[in-house]
Order: sequence, then C-alpha cells, then structure tokens
Amino acid sequence: MRNHFSFEIPFMRYRKVLLTISAVMSVLAIVGLIVRGVTFGIEFQGGTEIDFYDTGAITIDDMREALVAAGEEDPTVQTTTVEGESGFLVRSGTTDPQVATEHADATAAALGLSAESYNVTTIGPDWGADVTRSSLLAFGVAILLIIAYVSIRYEFKMSITAVIALIHDMVIILGIYAWTQIPVTPNVVAALLSTMGFSLYDTVVEFDRTNDNAKTLRDGVHRTYMQICNFSVNEVVVRSINTTITTLVPELAMYFFGGATLKDFAFAMILGELLGTYSSYAVATPLLAIWKTREPRWAKLEARYGEGASTTTVTDA
Repeated sequence: MRNHFSFEIPFMRYRKVLLTISAVMSVLAIVGLIVRGVTFGIEFQGGTEIDFYDTGAITIDDMREALVAAGEEDPTVQTTTVEGESGFLVRSGTTDPQVATEHADATAAALGLSAESYNVTTIGPDWGADVTRSSLLAFGVAILLIIAYVSIRYEFKMSITAVIALIHDMVIILGIYAWTQIPVTPNVVAALLSTMGFSLYDTVVEFDRTNDNAKTLRDGVHRTYMQICNFSVNEVVVRSINTTITTLVPELAMYFFGGATLKDFAFAMILGELLGTYSSYAVATPLLAIWKTREPRWAKLEARYGEGASTTTVTDA
C-alpha cells in the first residue's frame, strides 16, 4: 500500500502565476541594474575604508562635513555600533595610503577625536581587479559543476532548470543591491556563493523525489509529469520550510546584532535563503514540468489525464 496526502498544495496549478511573479521581479531587478547600477565596495574598486570608534554625539552630517573639509570627495558614511559604542564606517575612492591617512587625521582633529579612535585601510585598484576576476571565476566554475553534477546524477533538463533558478536568485539579489545602493563587498560575494548551495539543495531534494516518483509512482491520481511534480514538491515542502527557518534564525541574529561586516554578509544570506527556497518551487520545478511534459511519453499522458495539479488523493495498492 502507498499512502498519499489527503490534500496537496496545488503548486503546479498556479505555475503561470508563480513564473509571472518571478519574471516581474527579474525585470525590476534588471531595470535597477541598468538604471542605478551596482555599487561595489573598495575591495573591488580600490579605495579607503576608515573605521571611527566611540564617536559619542557626533552626527553623520558632522562626520561627512569634516571629511569633505579634509579633502575627501563624496565619501560614503555609515553609522556603526561596536560593543555598545557608536561609530562610523567611511568609504572613499582615495587609493594613496598617505593621502588617506592625512584625510583621516584632519577629520579626527576637526571632530576632537583621538588618534586611537580610528583605523585606516587602503586597497589599491590592482588588488580590487584580482578580487573581481576571482569572484567571476568562482561563479562560473560553480555553475559548470552544478550542471555536470545534476546532469550525471539525474538528467540534463534538471541541471538547466536548476541553473535558471540560481541565475534568477542572483539577478534579483543584485537588483535589490542596485536599487538600495548597498555596496557589494567580498562578504556579499561569499554569501551569494553560499546561498547558491542552499538554493541548489532545495532544488535537488525536489528533483530527487520527482525522479524517483516518475519511475515508481503508479496510481490513478498522479499520472502526468505535472501531477508527479506537484506530489513530489508536497512531499518535501515541510522539510524545506523547516530548513529555511532554522537557517534564517542565526542569519537574522547576525544582521540585527552583528557589526557592519556581519550585516553585509547576513543581509545577502537572508535574501539568498528566501529566494532560494522560493525559486525551487516557483521556478525550477514548474520549468522542469513544462519542459518534460513536451516529451512524447509525458505529452500523451498529459493529453489524456492532464487536469492541472491534483488536489484530491487516494490510497492505492
């Protein structure tokens, strides 16, 4: 006897709605990338980062005015909190270490801060170019390895739809960074690479169930590939939600209670975790079901039994 759920969430019935939502989010992200562009951190462009600690009642306007008066052109200033003490994180395009130090010294003097209350880090443009190349290489290799693994373990169509879901996640995340103008740093890149793994995990778990069910499921309810996909998603949806929630808890803790560096990492992780879970159900599986349904075997079954995703299940021998 094979027991089926008495009720299934009809993901595949609303596949067009889900794919439309994903398409709209992707278009908005692309518009953001074109119109506003991505702001890269100094690690990619080269520049200076100045950490000011224990700045007391100094406001962000005071800090910016002092920096401009010291010679910095259009610095980016963020407030920070370290061990309960307020401070500022300043990023600028200055690539000369001596000039950057002089600007920091003049700013601290103007604001009445001690020499121990700030730290200057300068990165040259050559190092930033190396980081950019390494990041792009890492993404490219990851995509190729995903295609190879999923194609060998399951089938080529599954690998392509999994990669489409990953690209969907990356484009939307970068679009959010473009619209918000939050700088993309190596921490963000590391988070994005990590979220690729989370997203792939959910997708592979669903594809594993779909692959097994397509071979072994024989009943009067799940006859078409679309129906089998919907049943398979329902089998793993609770586990995926539990995994997402347990992963989000420490990420949210890092975002709300961590320093500036941890916030950068945690924000990208949170976006990737949420989008990765969503795209597994709303992009990868629906695209696979649509593609596979066009195969002769499944097309015949769809023509005969295809009534959308099943919401009523039975128990058969």
